[in-house]
Amino acid sequence: MLGAFRSALTTPDLRKKILFTLGIIAVYRLGCSIPSPGVSYPNIQECLEQVEQSDNASIYSLINLFSGGALLQLSIFALGIMPYITSSIIIQLLTVVIPRFEQLKKEGQSGQSKLTQYTRYLTIALAILQATGIVALADRGQLFTNCSLPVIPESNIFTLSVIVIVMTAGTAVIMWLGEQVTERGIGNGMSLLIFTSIAARIPGEGANILQNGGLVFAGVCFFGLAIIASVVFVEQGQRRIPVQYAKRMVGRRMYGGTSTYLPLKVNQAGVIPVIFGSSLLYLPDLISRLAGTTGGGFQQFVQTYLVDQSSWVHITLYIALIIFFTYFYVGITFNPEERADEMKKFGGFIPGIRPGRPTAEYLQFVLSRITLPGSLYLGIVAVLPNFFLGITGSGQNQNFPFGGTAVLIMVGVGLDTVKQIESQLMQRKYDGFLR
Repeated sequence: MLGAFRSALTTPDLRKKILFTLGIIAVYRLGCSIPSPGVSYPNIQECLEQVEQSDNASIYSLINLFSGGALLQLSIFALGIMPYITSSIIIQLLTVVIPRFEQLKKEGQSGQSKLTQYTRYLTIALAILQATGIVALADRGQLFTNCSLPVIPESNIFTLSVIVIVMTAGTAVIMWLGEQVTERGIGNGMSLLIFTSIAARIPGEGANILQNGGLVFAGVCFFGLAIIASVVFVEQGQRRIPVQYAKRMVGRRMYGGTSTYLPLKVNQAGVIPVIFGSSLLYLPDLISRLAGTTGGGFQQFVQTYLVDQSSWVHITLYIALIIFFTYFYVGITFNPEERADEMKKFGGFIPGIRPGRPTAEYLQFVLSRITLPGSLYLGIVAVLPNFFLGITGSGQNQNFPFGGTAVLIMVGVGLDTVKQIESQLMQRKYDGFLR
């Protein structure tokens, strides 16, 4: 593996791409630490220390995780990549509902460019909405529940508007940085920025765990490595359905007659169901805070069963939401009838299965059998940190560095990036990372 890294760094064009990617990541991390104008940086740090010492859960833990801790610091990159992720998911879901979007998806590169343009517009709109909500909560003193210090000392319309504009512009800059990495660097730019944000929080959370003793820290590290190895094993797992293409004459040449396979991943939905489930669980607390309601039966139920991540109601509901969204997202993104029609169009068939509707029914049967263990795997990995809330130094399962959304994203992005570097090395006749 060290030889492969040396080969990657000694190749001029590949070295240039790697250094360009590292430079973009450095700019992104710098923007995450620069506070927005009008925000009191000392008061923010004092409030963060008080929140870390308390066990109160934050409704923004998932967004704060994706922003690398920039959200609660109200930095210029406070919103992180979350508005882009949300808009991408919305556009992807709308391709099934709106015929115009479905037609654009089938048009190839030109249609995809149009959908990307719509995604950018929706990202800016969501960034304005999220920035307005966060600034409003910070102005009311509800962003940090146990801190009475004014986060925005000069609370006037002009100052609040400037903060919202700066955060929205920061989201646009993050989009541009991610696209630059995708075009001129290594790997998927947006995914690498998320990877960087999550990795930036690991040293601090590791220090919190180390305060509980060296034996506990060693046990967590061993347990974390076991989780990562298991996640890598499942993420690489797939069901390969054999596909045979019949021979056909085109002019004087014979085409077809090849054997290949259709890969169906065990985790076909990726990390999207976990994000959906987390967002829905945070929604009741967010509504109660924006409404300004304190006390009452609804508020007490939300705080006791939904916000408390060690509650069995929270864990059970979280797993149920993940399973539901896994089936929902796979059903939208993978259409067995379209795959069967494409195979029939190019003369492909599954041995022992007739082309057309029988092929679609077979693919649907296999996909439903694979989705169940995939959804259970996502649910188990997502709730594993809920059992270790006492050793992370806070009440957030997202802060546990070896479980939940963090490990799913880091392993997925890491594997994808290594595969891209390895493919470029193989094109230059070097050995890959895995020999």
